[in-house]
Amino acid sequence: MSTIMPEGEDLQRAIKWISSNLEDNPNQPIFPLVEKAVFKFDLSPKDSDFLMTFFRKRKSEGS
Repeated sequence: MSTIMPEGEDLQRAIKWISSNLEDNPNQPIFPLVEKAVFKFDLSPKDSDFLMTFFRKRKSEGS
């Protein structure tokens, strides 16, 4: 699977942080994690949309 890695260190850190949380508890909902990451890493609304799409697609692909 090829994944486009977003530019921006904060967004990359948010992806790693969310991924780590999902590894610990894979059944938790994505939206609250993305919401926390937006504030934790000071992300833009565009970044938030990217994260939601990225993790929804990842979950639907079964990764």
